[in-house]
Amino acid sequence: MLRRKMLVGLALGALAACSGSTSARIGPDGLPLPQVYKISPSDTGDIQFRMLDSVNALRQAAGVPPVELDGQLTAAAATHSRDMSIQNRPWLFGSDGSSPLDRALRAGFQGQIVGENISESYETELETLAAWINQTDTRNVILDPKARRMGFAWFQEPAGKLWWTLNMGSNQSMVSPSVTVFQGTIPAITN
Repeated sequence: MLRRKMLVGLALGALAACSGSTSARIGPDGLPLPQVYKISPSDTGDIQFRMLDSVNALRQAAGVPPVELDGQLTAAAATHSRDMSIQNRPWLFGSDGSSPLDRALRAGFQGQIVGENISESYETELETLAAWINQTDTRNVILDPKARRMGFAWFQEPAGKLWWTLNMGSNQSMVSPSVTVFQGTIPAITN
């Protein structure tokens, strides 16, 4: 008798779970409508490290060294994400005409910028990464073997639109000096 009551209780519980209403709305095509991906300030670390882990998994599969999260590149990415929102257009130049290199230098980054990926979307960070990895130019930035540092940030508008920025850079030790100092003598030119 007790066994029967337990089985009936479990069956009713399973039925109740199946028949419960979901918060997902259904569109005219019968498919669930997309949900707004809202990010709270407490999600920042989780999102950045989830992206870092995902990028490094892709890099490992491609046979290139992993990258580390860099605070200065992340600061440059955050500045650019907000600026793209203000401009209301996804592009690599800041409203002041700055390039990814300019923004990284302003943030104090000492390495070399390998590339910058940007996106305007309502998608999660992993959906955005999937879109980037499916395009040759943005995939090349993510998988560049010279990259050892990564900056990743976003700006979310109140309605939910996300402006994503991913910066990839090399370590300072990998950067060759931009100015070569000549040591020696220059022979005189004679006619």
